[in-house]
Amino acid sequence: MSAQAYIILLRGVMPTGKNKVPMARLREVLTSAGFANVRTYIQTGNVLLSSPTNGEALAARMAALIKERIGPDLAVVVRKPAEIERVLKGNPFGAGHDIARVFYVLFAAPPPKEKVAALVAADYGAEKLVVTGDAAYLYIPGQYGKGKLSAAILERKLGVSATMRNDNTMRKLVELSTEG
Repeated sequence: MSAQAYIILLRGVMPTGKNKVPMARLREVLTSAGFANVRTYIQTGNVLLSSPTNGEALAARMAALIKERIGPDLAVVVRKPAEIERVLKGNPFGAGHDIARVFYVLFAAPPPKEKVAALVAADYGAEKLVVTGDAAYLYIPGQYGKGKLSAAILERKLGVSATMRNDNTMRKLVELSTEG
């Protein structure tokens, strides 16, 4: 079975504190576990690698390796580069929206449709929310964390693990996935 390129997004990684995951240590752990082409991007839990393992099994294996060898118990979201590109192309907030205020939330599993319907029906004022099968798009014109929408709120309301990235990070991950 040939190896597939993946982009792995770890939920809640912080440079310090209880969810600290040193990227050099993470690369070492993943390489020693047999993953190929292991690279990380910035300090917030973005990994690129190649593996013959499918996405769901890969997420479970990575979560276990991180917990066993580094410590934090984190949700792991795995996507193929083409899937990230599809999320970027699906951004509903085009003209008239500041791309720096658009955030992409990727789910570890598809959220229940009835919970999505209730969530998108709510009024968020100037903030906007669109949810597709495997992602949510947040437009937050004000300061993130001061408004009504966040990845944590989506997780709580939908009952699925999720992680959020901005447009620059998502595009850089796709770009890096095409490099050797």
